[in-house]
Amino acid sequence: MRILLTGGAGYIGSHTALTLLLNGYDVTVLDNFSNSSPEAIARVEELTGREIRLFEGDCTDPDDLERALQGDPVSAAIHFAGLKAVGESVSKPLAYYGNNLGATIRLTEALLRHNVPALVFSSSATVYGASGKMPLSEEAPRGDCTNPYGWTKWMSEQILTDVTRANPDFRVVLLRYFNPVGAHESGRIGEDPAGVPNNLMPYICQVAAGRREWLSVYGNDYDTHDGTGVRDYIHVCDLAEGHLAAVGYALTHKGTEIFNLGTGKGYSVLDMVRTFALTNEVDVPYRIVGRRPGDVATCYADPTKARRLLGWRARRSLDDMCRDAWNWQKHNPMGYRDSR
Repeated sequence: MRILLTGGAGYIGSHTALTLLLNGYDVTVLDNFSNSSPEAIARVEELTGREIRLFEGDCTDPDDLERALQGDPVSAAIHFAGLKAVGESVSKPLAYYGNNLGATIRLTEALLRHNVPALVFSSSATVYGASGKMPLSEEAPRGDCTNPYGWTKWMSEQILTDVTRANPDFRVVLLRYFNPVGAHESGRIGEDPAGVPNNLMPYICQVAAGRREWLSVYGNDYDTHDGTGVRDYIHVCDLAEGHLAAVGYALTHKGTEIFNLGTGKGYSVLDMVRTFALTNEVDVPYRIVGRRPGDVATCYADPTKARRLLGWRARRSLDDMCRDAWNWQKHNPMGYRDSR
């Protein structure tokens, strides 16, 4: 069976491509490389000994989608493509609404035209907003989003739910991620953000590697055990295995289903800094700065439903996340620009 991955050269997409290939699926990737590199695909092919059909193009362009869907029939799609920085979405809301919603709509139209029966959507815990009681289950209230990025995920979920109601043979699985970190244990693929990192772990790695002088910790006055924000950090390889399970579920169950993908444990920013420093025996200088707009104090998952219906759980520890992230950074100090 062939799976189409939009944004498949990105951080989560490349790890998922590797997992799918190792489990017998064929993979097609459509990516515009705005925040990714074709080198990631080359390395996935190297690690698996298998070939990926790679198309450079954009999900908002129907012609690019048509090219990617030609040839061998596609059994399902996983939609990773989209702008994803919470802070940037606050300052550039039109770019986020236009790109993220446009990509979801154009992709879904193309899948229906080609009779592709299933879609796994890369959603986010940001759809829960700031009002949920922890841990967050899939039944927690949503729609109190604190930033435009979260609203694009909320709206995309609603669009896809409505599409399945109108098209009963079309199946959708909505995966609400928490905070992916880490890298493949080989050190060959990992997180390689363009410009200044928007996420915590690559910033920690770049500080530890000497690329940046210190880590900015955004706020130490939250209602948490040490005043810094608490999140549910999940190893990217566990997350990739969650997508593998979701594809199998989408191909055998009709309608729309929602799953949290997280560990069920919350760690603060300073917990992460200290664990990274201890695990890897490196210094991570940091400074406390003001809060970022759109951030919430605490967010972590109740992953019970994914264990029950997908047979999936996060298996890797926080030490694993920190060790694998640093292994990637050490071997690729400038990311995929170090390709060799």
